[in-house]
Amino acid sequence: MKSTSIIISTYNKPHFLEKVLTGYSCQIYKNFDIIIADDGSTEKTREVIDHFKEDTDLDIKHVWQKDNGFQKCAILNKAIEISENDYPIFTDGDCIPNQYFVKIHINLAENGYFLSGGHFPLNASMSELVTKDTIISQKCFNKRFLLINGQMLSKNYFKMLKTRWLSYMLDKITLTNSTFNGGNTSAWRKDILRINGFDERMEYGAEDRELGYRLNNIKIKSKQIRNRAICLHLDHDRPYKNSIALQKNRLIRDKTVSEKSIYTLFGIKK
Repeated sequence: MKSTSIIISTYNKPHFLEKVLTGYSCQIYKNFDIIIADDGSTEKTREVIDHFKEDTDLDIKHVWQKDNGFQKCAILNKAIEISENDYPIFTDGDCIPNQYFVKIHINLAENGYFLSGGHFPLNASMSELVTKDTIISQKCFNKRFLLINGQMLSKNYFKMLKTRWLSYMLDKITLTNSTFNGGNTSAWRKDILRINGFDERMEYGAEDRELGYRLNNIKIKSKQIRNRAICLHLDHDRPYKNSIALQKNRLIRDKTVSEKSIYTLFGIKK
């Protein structure tokens, strides 16, 4: 049994998934498997996964469901169910990890907590310039490489600091809330099962945060690691984003907070 499962959600972005899986093939910490939580992608995604199964040492499982609109929470619950490891790390198929990503999550895991990371958002042109070679060399995580290729200077560059103690201090003083962010977060499987996983009523729009609020309601605290666990977020459009879904999600989250809900009836167990 591996010590952790990396649960990667994806939908019809095989060219992105190829970059993400390349990132996991470069990890310093090797004792993990990968579960692809696939919300109805075509065969092109399966072909990418099969390639990595054949040509790398990555231990990959592929969980697929029929395309029925945005059903990310449902496929994540299926991935949690088949996971055999105690400590899953959740991320998305558009988030490329640096070589220390898994090691950071494992080193900082602590009973009574979930870990809340962030990402470095790339612009569209930079997203294209990140290639297999720049991921393997880790060049794409270099500040100078990003700047000279047109990635605008911003506070996100603090995430690229190489000094461990300074990254720790930034995590301590950041004003950003340590919420459950599906692109970069981890938690104990037993805690997730206790609250019955993701609420499958949730559509696109901070849908993962609601799970974090239920964890908080059972006294599981959050630990900020956005400046220590680093991943690059590839730019893309979001045709599934709509105001009705955002309002629906907000109402569910607000109810979870106000009623201190600890369990969803619309999760892993129906």
